[in-house]
Amino acid sequence: MTTNRIAFQGEPGAYSHEACRSARPGMEALPCRTFEDVIEAVRAGDADLAMLPVENSTYGRVADIHHLLPESGLRIIDEAFVRVHISLLAVPGTTLDQVREAMSHTVLLGQCRGFLRSNDIRAITGADTAGSAKEVAARGNPSLAALAAPLAGEIYGLDRLADRIEDRQNNTTRFLIMSRQADDSRRSDRMLTSFVFRVRNIPAALYKAMGGFATNGVNMTKLESYMVDGVFTATQFYADIEGHPEDANVARALDELSYFTSSLDILGVYPADPLREAQRRATLAD
Repeated sequence: MTTNRIAFQGEPGAYSHEACRSARPGMEALPCRTFEDVIEAVRAGDADLAMLPVENSTYGRVADIHHLLPESGLRIIDEAFVRVHISLLAVPGTTLDQVREAMSHTVLLGQCRGFLRSNDIRAITGADTAGSAKEVAARGNPSLAALAAPLAGEIYGLDRLADRIEDRQNNTTRFLIMSRQADDSRRSDRMLTSFVFRVRNIPAALYKAMGGFATNGVNMTKLESYMVDGVFTATQFYADIEGHPEDANVARALDELSYFTSSLDILGVYPADPLREAQRRATLAD
């Protein structure tokens, strides 16, 4: 049984909602209060897919998300890159010169410092982006605006006084689309494999574990570590590599990795988003 729903964290109009509409336009987007609620909605069958942000090109990884992925029981089936276009939203009829304050999530406020400064607008921290737009609509005060996605303006009936006001024009968030079932049968020119592992307690275990990827020509696009079980001595690693586990060089690298790990869990095998290469080129150009 399917629901044709994709769950996301936040209020309607959030960037995660925008990601759902862009990546799965035929599905109903289901807002959830927390990341844990998103995962539980899929596990319980209230949604078929979860849309989870994992990293931003400006601010790095999303806090806590890598702790949730291995424990979720879900599998990654796709990635989605979403450009963070920020609009200044206000109650209908407002002009830019009337705005004295702008509300949004603290991360988004930090991405619009130049615009706010040049227009003498004071930043106010809100709970989140879409929630700030919702509050601006409820207050009806023309001196207060919100910084959020254009979608939030559509949903809450706000005017867009200015668009694409972010300081960094290549600001992009990467999302993972997760399902109850893995889907590693698909093939494209660029496949990705994500996994988590713990190294064995032997000298130079991480160095030896990574050696197989280098000698087999497997490109590792991400390697991050984080503590688990609340102790400093237990470290888990999250990695993304290019390729499919059935590729000969990837299979050899993973086989070599297994000699130096105490646990290894493949979280998903999925096609690379076409915007991945564009984002890489934009980052190199900065």
